[in-house]
Amino acid sequence: MLSQRLQQKLLQKLSPQQILLMKLLQVPTVALEQRIKQEIEENPALEETNDADDLAELSQDFDDSTPGDTGETENTEEVNKDDEFDLDDYLMDDDDVPTYKLSVNNTSADDERKDVPFVSGTTFHDLLHSQLGLHDLDEKQMIIAETIIGNLDDSGYLQRDINAMVDDLAFSQNIQTTKDEILEVLKIIQELDPPGVGARNLQECLLIQLRKIEDPDKAVLNAIRILERYFNEFTKKHYSKIIKKAKITEEELKDAIDEILKLNPKPGNSLNETTKTNHYIIPDFIIYNNNGGLELQLNSRNAPELRLNKTYVEMLEAYSNSKDKKKHKDTLTFVKQKIDSAKWFIDAIKQRQNTLYTTMEAIMNYQKEYFLTGDETKLRPMILKDIADIVNLDISTISRVANSKYVQTPFGTFLLKSFFSESMQKEDGEEVSTREIKKILSDCIDSENKSKPLTDEQLAKILKEKGYSIARRTVAKYREQLSIPVARLRKEI
Repeated sequence: MLSQRLQQKLLQKLSPQQILLMKLLQVPTVALEQRIKQEIEENPALEETNDADDLAELSQDFDDSTPGDTGETENTEEVNKDDEFDLDDYLMDDDDVPTYKLSVNNTSADDERKDVPFVSGTTFHDLLHSQLGLHDLDEKQMIIAETIIGNLDDSGYLQRDINAMVDDLAFSQNIQTTKDEILEVLKIIQELDPPGVGARNLQECLLIQLRKIEDPDKAVLNAIRILERYFNEFTKKHYSKIIKKAKITEEELKDAIDEILKLNPKPGNSLNETTKTNHYIIPDFIIYNNNGGLELQLNSRNAPELRLNKTYVEMLEAYSNSKDKKKHKDTLTFVKQKIDSAKWFIDAIKQRQNTLYTTMEAIMNYQKEYFLTGDETKLRPMILKDIADIVNLDISTISRVANSKYVQTPFGTFLLKSFFSESMQKEDGEEVSTREIKKILSDCIDSENKSKPLTDEQLAKILKEKGYSIARRTVAKYREQLSIPVARLRKEI
């Protein structure tokens, strides 16, 4: 049964401009240039400034400054009064200063400009293909070998199941083969360089490299024996069990482990490191220490100057002043939409830069003692709300700014969100950052006796002696966050 009723709702919606700004805040500097290029491609009313246009604008400014007849301008103003909308809203703002007037303040001959180097070379897959020609393989074996090489991951391991490869060859190459035939070709590939490539697991990878050593000494033979028979104990560092089962001395075990540590656990990466595109961290902020005073600079090299396309502005002006405005209504609407979108994007970029700078400045002042000294123990407890209250912005906005943004300091380049941490109260009542506790914990582990590494219980006791009363499980949690293994796995002989 249908029924009618009156209902009142209170809704809060973001405007398109606010949504655009929120999305741009999340974009790091390294990806901002691509985002701007995408917008320029999609919106013809938006364009990037260039030096040639700046020179032309400079010349036009000079010509406009000379006295002359202003009657034409007066007529244009009279026509604009009769428009359905204010044309001035769609033209360049008076406060938009041309780029050439700002370039002196923004650039300097002393500015350090770094280009990202791109290295080209041969991948280990190409190297393996070239080595296949040195072996006497028939057509079927060559196809199997190429299939195996194609299934190797970037580290040089064969993760694909052999039985699955039998099916792959049958369906894709129409070749009937067996598991034994594939394993036979696999042994040939495992003889190729780099040593260890084609292994199916870490144990096999290390053994392939050890067996390639000519005239192996006792240490190498012991290493092979340990990996073959006691690999599980070796990975868990149960050294006492290995000594007892293998009937070797502690010194012989140490020599064998030294040989194993010389091996490459990821042979494919030895070549891929130089052939893959390197991902360099481009900081969004740069902090300088100028004689005890902190200076903040926003990295804007990937944010080119933007402006409205003059052709579209002139087109809008022409259609607006046309006598047949109704005839060109659709065209006028389209041009207005594109110009509106371009102005929103330009304003959003400016607001993004201003929000980033304001937020980072608040963080810099809040953690001033750390940025001056680089001592992590000087870090103050800081949460998103602390900065949000200072800059009068929402916590979600601060979160977007801190996420995936980097700051370059005199002591290194760090992820911005790493400076946010919870507080913990010491025994004397002082509020300290949890990052300070992690730093002390890390220092304790670095200085420990590696033959007898400290347990979590012992670490908790040391921290308590320093005034940080935390439980053993909290120590374990901080240790895991620092990617530090348990005491047994840190043990060395």
